[in-house]
Amino acid sequence: MPKGKRQERVAPVDEVPIRLRIESLEEGGFVATSPDVPGLVAEGRSVTEAVEIAQGLARRIVESCLDHSDPLPPAFRKSRPVQRDFVVPVGIS
Repeated sequence: MPKGKRQERVAPVDEVPIRLRIESLEEGGFVATSPDVPGLVAEGRSVTEAVEIAQGLARRIVESCLDHSDPLPPAFRKSRPVQRDFVVPVGIS
C-alpha cells in the first residue's frame, strides 16, 4: 500500500424495509405513517420530503429503543445481528 494511504473497512449497514402510507392533507402537503413502526408520523410539503422525514424518524425511533432497552418495532426485531466482526488498525512501535 502506498505511503500515506490508509485502507478502511466499513462494517455492513443493516437496512430494513418498512411500509409507509402516504396521505395528502387538505391544507396541503403529505403525511406518512407506518404500520411497521408504531408512532411514526412524518409530515412534508411533498411526498419525497415526507418519505425522507419518515426514514430519519424511523432511525431515531429505533435508536431510542436501543438506548432505553425498549422493544424494537416489529419490522426491526429480526434484523438485529447478534455478532459483528470489525477490522481495526493497531499501531505498534
